[in-house]
Formats: sequence, C-alpha cells, structure tokens
Amino acid sequence: MIFGGLAYPKIKPLFSSPSEGQNQNTPGRSLLQVDVVEMQYETIEDRIFSSGTIEANEVVELSTEASGIITDIYFEEGREVEKGKLLVKINDSELQAQKQRAEFRLSLAEQREERQRRLLERGGISQDDYDATLNELNVLRAETRLIDAQIDRTEIRAPFSGIVGLKYVSVGSYITPATRIASLQEVDPIKIDFSIPERYLARVSVGDRILFSVQGIDSTFTGEVYAIEPRIDTQTRTLQIRALSTNPENLLFPGAFATITLIMDEINNALMVPAIAVIPELNAQKLFVLREGKVEEQRVQTGIRTSEKVQIVSGLESGDLVLTTGLLQVRPGMEVEISEQQISSEL
Repeated sequence: MIFGGLAYPKIKPLFSSPSEGQNQNTPGRSLLQVDVVEMQYETIEDRIFSSGTIEANEVVELSTEASGIITDIYFEEGREVEKGKLLVKINDSELQAQKQRAEFRLSLAEQREERQRRLLERGGISQDDYDATLNELNVLRAETRLIDAQIDRTEIRAPFSGIVGLKYVSVGSYITPATRIASLQEVDPIKIDFSIPERYLARVSVGDRILFSVQGIDSTFTGEVYAIEPRIDTQTRTLQIRALSTNPENLLFPGAFATITLIMDEINNALMVPAIAVIPELNAQKLFVLREGKVEEQRVQTGIRTSEKVQIVSGLESGDLVLTTGLLQVRPGMEVEISEQQISSEL
C-alpha cells in the first residue's frame, strides 16, 4: 500500500518580538530635536498701562470784582501774557474824581498837621487840639487808600504768566463779577491726571517716571509723578495720580486724552525666559534646561511678568540653555539635540 504525505507550507508567525524587528530594520536611534534660549542679563521695566487727561498747570477764569463798562482790552486771544500784565480796564472816572478830591483834602490836612505840631512844640496849643488834627489826617489817608483799592478792582491783571483763551466781551460791554471774560492757562509745564488699580498702591511712589502719548502727535512724551491722592476712590477702587511734564513748544493741550505707561521699577540685571517655557506645579514652578546634551529639571522662582516673558529671580544663571519646545515629550536625563532649524537661523 502506498501512503501519500500532504505538504504544508512553512507559515511565518503573525506576531514577532519587537526587539527582533528593531534589530533587523532600525539602523539607529534618533534624538528629539528641541529649541532652546540662552539666558542673558537684560534690562526690564515693571510697567502699568493706564489712560488719563492732560491738564494745565494753572488755570483761571478771568473775572472782575467790580461792575462797569469796559474801556480797554489789552490782550490778544491765544497769546502769551506775563504775570501782572493789565488785561482789561473798567471805567473808573468817578473813582478818579473821588481820589483827586481826597488828595486835595489830604494835602490841606498834612499842612495843618505840620503847623499844629510846631505850635505844640512851642506850647501854643494843647495836646488834645493836636491829636484831633492828627486823627483827621489819618482818616483822610485811609480814605485815599480805600479809593485806590476800589480803582484796583476796576483793573483785571494776569495772576500768572500763561496763554489767554478766547474772549467773550468787547470794549463798551457792561460786565459784572458773573460775566465770562476769558480764561488764562499756564501750559508749561502741564499736568497729567490718571488712576491705577488699588492693588498697586504700595508699588507707586513720587518720582516714578511715566511715558505718554496723545492723539494727533507721533511722539512719546515723558513725565514724573509728583503727587498721589491719599485715599482710594471707593466707587472705582482706583488711586488717583498726578504727574508733571514740560511743554516748551506748547504741543500738549489741556483736556487731551493721554495713553500712559507708568514705570514703577527698573531692573538692570534680569534673566527673562519665554512664558511658554515655565511649567506651573503645585506651589512651585519649573522649567527644563539642557546641560551637556541631557535634559535637567530646574525649579525656579519667578518675578515680573510681561506679555511674552517671565523674570527668573532664582534657579537660573546667565548662559543656561532653557528648552522652549518639546516640553511634553522630554524627561529628566533624556538626551536631546538642538534643532537644526534653530542653529541655521542663529548662524
């Protein structure tokens, strides 16, 4: 009897050892490429951004103490005037006549007092007669000073040097203390009023520098904080601040809206890392550094934050390489290499 044998093909196992596959197909192991930033000292400024209003250093609405008809106007609209300059004159003809009469009476009284004093020295009159003459002389002197004061009230003078605004009266106008005449403003220097949140109360002080700009002028101006309101606004929870800035060319107008940057502190030797490199943990913060081609975990203490960077107060030194990419893939002790793209861009 002849028996036939069945021939079965040799079947390769469906699953094989991973190590065997790698040993046969993988020529070598590639390292993770990462981007790094080298720590270097730089100067940073702790800033607060706010908005405010330009104000005149001094401003007053010109007004009169006396009522009457304007006889002369001595200023031009929009022009500078010096302190003490006569700006407006009100009719004082009646007062001038009263002053002239008082001066005549005063002159006669002075002559009479002189004669009485000589007689008193020779015993020609009593002390009571001389005292009566002297009292009359003093009364006339007081009346003359009173008339001079009334005449001064008919003159409007500049209380300080500045620029006169638009006038609202003319020669011949009858004015009273309630009449609007013009405004006088001192605009060099100018004030900048603004406010900051109350949480910054302890960090702002007199002497802090500000940068500000206004619409329509492509320039940045500087100023200095010189006064701080000693109370918090209970409605807005903000602190009112006032700064001073020079305005020699009169480019800044009172009432203008200002965009303000308050510089509270300036640090010359600061280590700054991109904010993306800092990894928050429970009650701590860390980042990864590259030392001799290997990743190390480094806990740090942070300081000032900007829109893109974070200050490292402790934990890093100048020259350290901080990883900015691959943060989810790397582990302490892992070997990595700097990205070729970063190297070429640095070259």
